Amino acid sequence: MEYWCEERFSCLTLGSPDFSHLETPPEHIDILVSAVTQINEPDSLYGIIQSNKLSSQILTCEHEGNWNKALEYYDLQIRSQPAEHIEIASAEKSQSAVNMHFSRSNELMQKKPLKGLIRSLQQIGCTHLLDVCCRWFSQKSQFDQDPEFSELQYEAAWRAGNWEFSLLYGGSNTSLSVLETKGNHFNENLHSCLRALQEGDLGEFYTKLRDSKQELLLSIYHASMESTKYIYLTIIKLQILYHLGMAWDLRWPSSNKNCNSFLGIKTLLSEPAIPSSDQLSSLVLDSRRTLKQAQLHMDLLEPFIAFRRVLLETLKCMDCTLQHLLESASTLRKGSRFSQATSLLHEFKSSYAALGEEQSKLYWLGRLEEAKLLRAQGQHQAAISLANYISQTYKFNVEAFDVFRLIGKWLAETRSSNSRTILDKYLKHAVNLADDCMAKDNVCTAKMNQMHFHLAHYADALFRSYEERLNSSEWQAAMRLRKHKKKELEVLVRRLKTSTKGEKVDYAIKIQELQKQLAMDKEEDAKLQEDKDNFLNTALDEYRRCLVIGDKYDVRVIFRLVSLWFSLSARTIAIDSMLSTIKEVQSYKFLPLVYQIASRLGNLKDSHGPQSFQFALVSLVKKLAIDHPYHTIFQLLALANGDRIKDRQRSKSSYVVDMDKKVAAENLLKELSSYHGAVLTQMKQMVEIYIKLAEMETKRDDTSKKVTLPREIRCVRELELVPVITANVPIDHSCLYNEGSFPHFKGLTDSVTIMNGINAPKVVECIGSDGKKYRQLAKSGNDDLRQDAVMEQFFGLVNTFLQNHRDTWKRRLRIHTYKVVPFTPSAGVLEWVNGTVPLGEYLIGSTRDGGAHGRYGMGDWTFLKCRKYMDTEHDKRQAFQEVCDNYRPVMHHFFLERFLHPSDWFEKRLAYTRSVAASSMVGYIVGLGDRHLMNILIHQTTAEVVHIDLGVAFEQGLMLKTPERVPFRLTRDIIDGMGITGVEGVFRRCCEETLSVMRTNKEALLTIVEVFIHDPLYKWALSPLKALQRQKDIDDDLEASVDGSQEDAYQGNRDAARALMRVKQKLDGYEDGELRSVHGQVQQLIQDATDPDRLCHMFPGWGAWL
Repeated sequence: MEYWCEERFSCLTLGSPDFSHLETPPEHIDILVSAVTQINEPDSLYGIIQSNKLSSQILTCEHEGNWNKALEYYDLQIRSQPAEHIEIASAEKSQSAVNMHFSRSNELMQKKPLKGLIRSLQQIGCTHLLDVCCRWFSQKSQFDQDPEFSELQYEAAWRAGNWEFSLLYGGSNTSLSVLETKGNHFNENLHSCLRALQEGDLGEFYTKLRDSKQELLLSIYHASMESTKYIYLTIIKLQILYHLGMAWDLRWPSSNKNCNSFLGIKTLLSEPAIPSSDQLSSLVLDSRRTLKQAQLHMDLLEPFIAFRRVLLETLKCMDCTLQHLLESASTLRKGSRFSQATSLLHEFKSSYAALGEEQSKLYWLGRLEEAKLLRAQGQHQAAISLANYISQTYKFNVEAFDVFRLIGKWLAETRSSNSRTILDKYLKHAVNLADDCMAKDNVCTAKMNQMHFHLAHYADALFRSYEERLNSSEWQAAMRLRKHKKKELEVLVRRLKTSTKGEKVDYAIKIQELQKQLAMDKEEDAKLQEDKDNFLNTALDEYRRCLVIGDKYDVRVIFRLVSLWFSLSARTIAIDSMLSTIKEVQSYKFLPLVYQIASRLGNLKDSHGPQSFQFALVSLVKKLAIDHPYHTIFQLLALANGDRIKDRQRSKSSYVVDMDKKVAAENLLKELSSYHGAVLTQMKQMVEIYIKLAEMETKRDDTSKKVTLPREIRCVRELELVPVITANVPIDHSCLYNEGSFPHFKGLTDSVTIMNGINAPKVVECIGSDGKKYRQLAKSGNDDLRQDAVMEQFFGLVNTFLQNHRDTWKRRLRIHTYKVVPFTPSAGVLEWVNGTVPLGEYLIGSTRDGGAHGRYGMGDWTFLKCRKYMDTEHDKRQAFQEVCDNYRPVMHHFFLERFLHPSDWFEKRLAYTRSVAASSMVGYIVGLGDRHLMNILIHQTTAEVVHIDLGVAFEQGLMLKTPERVPFRLTRDIIDGMGITGVEGVFRRCCEETLSVMRTNKEALLTIVEVFIHDPLYKWALSPLKALQRQKDIDDDLEASVDGSQEDAYQGNRDAARALMRVKQKLDGYEDGELRSVHGQVQQLIQDATDPDRLCHMFPGWGAWL
């Protein structure tokens, strides 16, 4: 179909959107829709549907599970048909047999909205209305011998427990209808099986069970492997039949096991058994497993939930039925199926009302779930009122703290109560109840962890709001006014002494008024400071307890806690918090920030006593190094090598040499030698080898050639205590790191490949004890690898958030990361990403005149001609258009060349599009620039993109000689790789999902960025020389001649506040000073990234036309 579109429209596009009044979509759109709706992919449909036709809106609503809206649209479709229906009906009387095919086609088109209406009623849980509609349609003979409608009727019957229902085919065409619909009787067979289970009809049960299994297996056998949606649904149906077999053995344990002799024979058993909870345990556990596996696909999950309810009711197990109703309502709420969740909760409450057991624990848990459902539907006040009623009416034992936590959380989010009430009456009360809880199982521990986190988070939010208030311009103005009042009071007091008797009275009154005002101001100030300190103390204490109890909130808590310590390093409260946290919390939890923690060592501004910030900091780093040497000592060695800069680079102001940190790191390493002496010695040996390798002098003729290593590097001995530097060393929570827990360093291969570049980076292979060869890139030069390491660290943390979010996890959104290990300010090692090729190399080749454009762009201009044209023309906009007209995108051929099977081709292109979307959004948030095509790699197996050379961040691209005014790279070739839908559908939706997750985790991300950009070890702001180097080839002489000064060592962090504010604005949704929704912000970013007026002014070497 894409070939057809490319041929039809002369480019890879779906053509212009169809806004005609005709409801039938263009044929190629119809084919693509039918394809993408069968592959269980959530986003492609949005890129294909381009119009707002009623049929398109129905498709979208059904795809999203918005069945209430679908019901409205189906009703609208039905209302628009009567006149049409009459015309067709009258015409059919005069039709010949030749036209019968077209008559049946028209009939199917008329019935489709009616079936959709029935399906919608079923999906939103309107059981009674559904039954009425089915009966009415049956009486009108509107669906005589219609197999699809029959299935819908049987499904409605088994869901409602209507075992008297039966559908008899009539007329002369009955046999034909049955033959035509063979293989599509699942709901009919399921209804028969459930009725037989109810009545004890052994023959009917096993006959229908066997027939249904055969039909399903046959349908899977004939199904296309790409039809994943159909296959998954069939697997769920088989799971339903498996549970039916288990249920029969529980309800009719006395039945003859040799069921084959009863097949086709009506055999009624007597005395059904009511299974006990123990007997049902295996069935319940298996059902929960299925629920967990299918929880990301609500379309698959809902039929199973409905079946499970009917099955448990049939087994007469009321306790399990009620438990199922509650669990299912919770699952459906989390999947945003609010109508169905409401229906189940109503049934749950009605069942308890009939039993007269409204005071049981499960009943009140159901009412709490009802409050959560109200909250999810936006009925905030109703949810809070119900939760308050629950807390006052029923006294829980274990669950009470959860009720108070929810009330406090909801009140805080809606700001419908004062902070003191929320803190004391609800959140602190919830924590106290949780701490008093006697049960210490995993569930209770997780709840306790949650209680402490929410209390800490709210107290922290209050502390920040007080900080902002005390630092606000309004408060500063009030302080200036107070100062003025004090001076005025002093003047009045002086005048009082020299005034006359009559004047003294007036002065006394004024003095009294001023004293009263100042006293009130002083009292307010003292109260604010006291409250702020109390909130801070609560936050620090509860964050610590949160870390001690569990690990669910570790990432968010650690970053915020460390940020508070750093910002309050001069205060005793922060130091006390550090010391107690170091003592109680497992050290591995601090490893994500080990680099940032170690970089604060040795600040002379801090005192060095036993209660000082430096003492606490050294204690923490020492504990990390003792417990986790392989994750900590390399950072300390890099600090100790802080002054190791090549002579010709020593003058660069981009490097910060802090002798205090160097000395502090060396002292700590001396202390550590008594714990890990042998490990430390071998680590130093390996670091020295890599530094020599990185700084090894080469000739210009050696570029792209293999060079034999010097003997001193080549003959290094095996270091059995040191891991391969770019290998992943799993964190051992027990801190033992036993032998074999990581591949150790066995040596380097005899030769290295010299890469192209000013500083000639070297590609080397490290031999590991596991027999693998690890390719690495040793770099030494004017690019500080510490920034790349920090950015990779940031990407890894964003991946954690994407992994923990349901929708982004389902789409497998992530940033491809690699390991970066700096050894000195100018030397380090990067993990080589195997199997990748730079996008520039694929598109234009190493000579810039070949590649895919050379193969497929016959008659097009060359890249060099395009660049020269853009360089020389004055009218950049016109020149850019001219270049684009003569340089067609070819990126889609990458997938056609490498992935020959259709499903493989589609899967890899999908992975590419998602990868570009995620990396674009994350790169935009951190202001990542310099994204020319040699700085973006594409993996030749997974098709994911990998970003390298991360030295231009926090919008420093705007400081380049030719400013970069696009938020990320989204040029024509990048879009061409996404296929026929371009930026619509998958790309746009994945951008929105990624940005939404980042906005949700805004506070944690801001904390991370704050810690990073205030890192004193590197200047992330571009120096003028660095800015020139990014867009101009500068030779070594020019590099050596540019001077710098150490007095400007920390100037790079001068703009940290501005950078942090811009990141915050992005996460808040501000673009061009206007607040945008997630959808609106993504729309603006895509528009800016593809804007020809912006692209035409990019640096020509960036290749904006590619």
